[in-house]
Amino acid sequence: MKVAIVGTGYVGLVSGACFAEMGAEVTCVDIDSNKIENLKKGIIPIYEPGLDELVTRNVEANRLNFTTSLESVIDSAEVVFSAVGTPPDEDGSADLKYVLEVARTFGRNINKYAILVTKSTVPVGTSVKIKAAIREELDRRGVDVPFEVASNPEFLKEGAAIKDFMSPDRVVIGVESERARRVMERLYRPFLLNNFRVIFMDIASAEMTKYAANSMLATRISFMNDIANLCELVGADVNMVRKGIGSDVRIGNKFLYAGCGYGGSCFPKDVKALIHTGREHGYNMHIIEAVERVNEFQKGILVDKLRKSIPGNDLRGKRIALWGLAFKPETDDMREAPALVVIDRLIKEGASVKVYDPVAMDECRRRIGNTVNYAKDMYDAIIDADALVLVTEWKEFRLPSWSVVKKVMCGNVIVDGRNIYDPAELAEEGFDYHCIGR
Repeated sequence: MKVAIVGTGYVGLVSGACFAEMGAEVTCVDIDSNKIENLKKGIIPIYEPGLDELVTRNVEANRLNFTTSLESVIDSAEVVFSAVGTPPDEDGSADLKYVLEVARTFGRNINKYAILVTKSTVPVGTSVKIKAAIREELDRRGVDVPFEVASNPEFLKEGAAIKDFMSPDRVVIGVESERARRVMERLYRPFLLNNFRVIFMDIASAEMTKYAANSMLATRISFMNDIANLCELVGADVNMVRKGIGSDVRIGNKFLYAGCGYGGSCFPKDVKALIHTGREHGYNMHIIEAVERVNEFQKGILVDKLRKSIPGNDLRGKRIALWGLAFKPETDDMREAPALVVIDRLIKEGASVKVYDPVAMDECRRRIGNTVNYAKDMYDAIIDADALVLVTEWKEFRLPSWSVVKKVMCGNVIVDGRNIYDPAELAEEGFDYHCIGR
């Protein structure tokens, strides 16, 4: 089966490599010629565990190819995926210019039946705009080529994307005909031979499912952060509360960890877009609006805790070490990362900041340049530091040598933004330890 995927970002590249791994002939398309040339050489533009090997193996097997021209492959493709970006506008709405440009290119070049499948996260109703753009191009050409559109939102977790794609919890597909359904079934059946968990529905419902799923997960995070902040005030332990409510099968224990807020490419953008969609239709998404407010507050809570722990509550001239920059472990993604808020506030309050992250250092330099100092490793970051702030719970940060930490730090304040350390152990080691909700 021949597939074209437009966009070689996170979703497009992972999808292309995984489809190729299952035997499909895949061509990934991107207008960035430098990126395409690098991909042909095996240079991967993102960090995702296992992706380098997967891409290399399938390129060598000639199942995965890269080009800058959708026109050159569209005649042979049965399915064209649109996996281009939908960045948020200033009002929080999703910018659809790239999605609609793919639709227009599709309409300008198809000569036989094909399906354009939206993998990008798009607001409900986008399929109508996509069909209109394709039809407009066909009318301009004076031809009547049959086509269909479909929605196939992605539910990949950064850091575990390949596993998620190769063995998905479910695959959501919105279609409008039996013919499109059969094509999509054939494409996904190899991934789900033992348990075919494809959920077919109408396109509007598929588009909404993506936003609803991410907003529900974001809601659980903000809910637990709200509970954690109250736990501190009343003397409760949020970890005990999490265990107590997570044992209820109606609630479950996933996404109930308190911390310093969510970030990344999906949750913040999708929450904003869902709020905007509601307002467009005259409805206020009250719960989702509160989720966003709590998250923005939570991103700054580490600096508040740090300030209160410093004598005089003054961070001017203090040397602060940060462990972790990416919004979560196993990725270099810093989009909407809590670390960016922490760094910005620390610098505004007059502190100097030294940072370390196993993979996101280059991304941090790209984003904020030399406004911070960059450490060689986790222990280099804390030399002469007045305080240490843990922002991202990378595995290598979980079991540090506290004797080394105590020896090289100037102060003894540790602020744990992910609750990965034992308060009793750190108190015994002589640290002034602060965490979330305990």
